[in-house]
Amino acid sequence: MEITKDIKYVGVNDHDIDLFEGHYIVPEGMAYNSYLICDDKTAVMDSVDEHFTDEWIGKIKQELGGNDPDYIIIQHMEPDHSGSLKAFMNEFKGATAVASQKAFTMMANFFEGDCFEDRQLVVKEGDTLDLGSHTLSFIAAPMVHWPEVIMTYDAKDKVLFSADAFGRFGALDMIGETVKEDDDWACEARRYYFGIVGKYGAQAQAVLKKAADLDIEQICSLHGPIINEDLGYYLGIYDTWSKYESESEGVVIAYTSVYGHTKKAVEMLAEKLEKAGVPRVEVTDLARDDMAEAVEDAFRHDTVVFATTTFNNDVFPFMKEFIHSLTERNFQNKRVAFIENGSWAPQAGKVMKGMLEGCKNLTCCENEVHIVSALNDASRAELDALAAELAAAYK
Repeated sequence: MEITKDIKYVGVNDHDIDLFEGHYIVPEGMAYNSYLICDDKTAVMDSVDEHFTDEWIGKIKQELGGNDPDYIIIQHMEPDHSGSLKAFMNEFKGATAVASQKAFTMMANFFEGDCFEDRQLVVKEGDTLDLGSHTLSFIAAPMVHWPEVIMTYDAKDKVLFSADAFGRFGALDMIGETVKEDDDWACEARRYYFGIVGKYGAQAQAVLKKAADLDIEQICSLHGPIINEDLGYYLGIYDTWSKYESESEGVVIAYTSVYGHTKKAVEMLAEKLEKAGVPRVEVTDLARDDMAEAVEDAFRHDTVVFATTTFNNDVFPFMKEFIHSLTERNFQNKRVAFIENGSWAPQAGKVMKGMLEGCKNLTCCENEVHIVSALNDASRAELDALAAELAAAYK
């Protein structure tokens, strides 16, 4: 794939992976993106997972036609991007590794002390690398989403190499090489962002401010398709996500249910909200649905209803995992409501509120639903009141 006349794609697709980073479901596989800048000096942007070393090095050799690359720029040391680095340095003995000081420290940890001390170039914020007609400038992006991360801007072709930012799940031969071909970018990029980068909204905001001063025509992430059109939309949606603002109006009802009584209450609430004209109602069974998608939906919409049973004087484990996943990612700026069930000592409502009490700017609905084993006239009336309160927010 040709990004520009001088920039080529040399990444790989992974169709063998089932769980990315050990816990994100990736039914469309994963892309490990790498790029080659051809000029008086040639530079490779990042390596790939070690399982694809031979394929990746073969692509580089093919593009260079027998010449050796001069540099490899390591923007991020996570193994899916650095796993083939040592093999690259052994294959191309004249290449210089370019990275932040923290990246070289990590390199020694990953490669049993080897950080190519005699072939390294340490760069920091504002440093540049002259390739000929292309001048690369480096942007420090600590904790987006590791501390060593740098991004790279090519002033000639106006390309931002954004490390993991603006990435998404999916192999490029399944989702398309550019966002124009990708019908589902926002959904999978959102799931990727909140799962992997979401905790670091302030750091993402800092990088977006730096990007605002650059003339960018294309964004080349380490995962997912090339962004080469409507950049305002993609920069804007990242701005929304990293500010923890709701992207759309709607109610997410996240629940667990042991014998079906809590589920029945959730289904009744969802039906009432839909009939009342709430813009969007999403129901997710935390025990069966993809937890990462549930987290994504909770950040996307402006209202979340938490519904669960009391379990060991606490809350059901999947609800506990869900709330923990939200709070560790700085869940905030939402309207929330609670449905609890308990047969003899209901505690779920109290525990859920306690888990969320450190979150900023949460507005709790006045109405709550208290189920004692199964729905009755009193709890059905509470459901009616909660549905009316939630629906009124969208009138």
